[in-house]
Amino acid sequence: MVALGLLACLIFAFGLIARRVEGSIVTAPMVFVSAGLIANWTGLVDFGAATHAPAGEAEVSRAVVFIVAELALVLLLFSDAARIDLRTLRGNPLPARLLGIGLPLTIGLGTALALLLLSDLQLWECAIVAAVLAPTDAALGQAVVSDKALPRHIRQGLNVESGLNDGGSVPFLMLFIALAATHEGLEDGWVRFTLEQIGYGAAIGAAAGAAGGLALKRATERGWSTPVFRRLAMAALAVIAWFVADELGGNGFIAAFVGGCAAGMAAGRVRERLLGFSEEEGEVLNLAVFFIFGVFAADALGSATWEIVAYAVLSLTVIRMLPVALSVIGLGLRAPTVAFLGWFGPRGLASIILGLVVIEEAPLLPGLKVIFVTMTVTVLLSVFAHGATAAPLSRRYAGRADWRAEAGRRPAEPHRAVRA
Repeated sequence: MVALGLLACLIFAFGLIARRVEGSIVTAPMVFVSAGLIANWTGLVDFGAATHAPAGEAEVSRAVVFIVAELALVLLLFSDAARIDLRTLRGNPLPARLLGIGLPLTIGLGTALALLLLSDLQLWECAIVAAVLAPTDAALGQAVVSDKALPRHIRQGLNVESGLNDGGSVPFLMLFIALAATHEGLEDGWVRFTLEQIGYGAAIGAAAGAAGGLALKRATERGWSTPVFRRLAMAALAVIAWFVADELGGNGFIAAFVGGCAAGMAAGRVRERLLGFSEEEGEVLNLAVFFIFGVFAADALGSATWEIVAYAVLSLTVIRMLPVALSVIGLGLRAPTVAFLGWFGPRGLASIILGLVVIEEAPLLPGLKVIFVTMTVTVLLSVFAHGATAAPLSRRYAGRADWRAEAGRRPAEPHRAVRA
């Protein structure tokens, strides 16, 4: 109850000053993570204390944390996928390059450097670390994707990438978890397990999303529903796809992602009228996850080694920036643009929740603690480093750039915000 009360107070207080800090070096994730850290260090909140509580209470505390985190990721995956408008991507190959080339290269390079630095981990455990830290989070650099002084193709590329690479990382993660468990003798039949997770999840998500999106479209066009319940129904559709897939042996997160794609296409022109929940009420879940993450991070930091810190720094620099540079070869982008794209690959909500997924799916992995601490240190660094630099670097970059020199593109225009 203390954690819930603190979270409510934080949301209320931040709501009073949100406009004042907008565009500054302070972001909402920074505030909520910091509050979680302080709450743990001062003894106000300590989820670790649940391990000393009666078995039933400890299980309930753990279940609440997981359900909040999973719901946040489900809504994020579904809404990001549903919001993608393929027509806006015509003539902009950047998102496809970042996803199709940059994402696999990021996972591969992350695995290789984890093998070098995190010597306590086996091959597939290193791959798990890389997959968990591959997704980016546009919310940590909101000033970048919302700054209309930046050219549209840059904002669009980063926004679409962050919207889709979390869903793209999930199949890799499930495969690596199955391979790691098989290597440790904890599970067999990894091929069947992986195919069922991906195949069932995709099929169920596509069916639920298409049927639900079409039903909502017709209900909206015929005036059968109201704005509030249309948005609630869309959020419920995400949870339905996740729940059904999970119950039938598929991966619920893949179902949510594919379901969002299918629902968005089926809903057509009424799509934007259905997605308000994830923007507003869904934000409460996201902020709750950052607060909970801060509480857990306070404990995990005590287990950080110099190797883990070094890997975290490399994850935010070399492991992100080199694949980005390779993926955009031939697009005519100048060095400052490539560096800008490479730096703004923050790790946030998706990495936190995928780290919790690893704990839930493979609790007996020998390297589980190292995996979790590495994720924690990396995301913690990213929350503050990317949050503090997003606004000032965007202003500086927009002021210095000569867009006419870049692949013959027109200078930036005041377009409406592109959202993933």
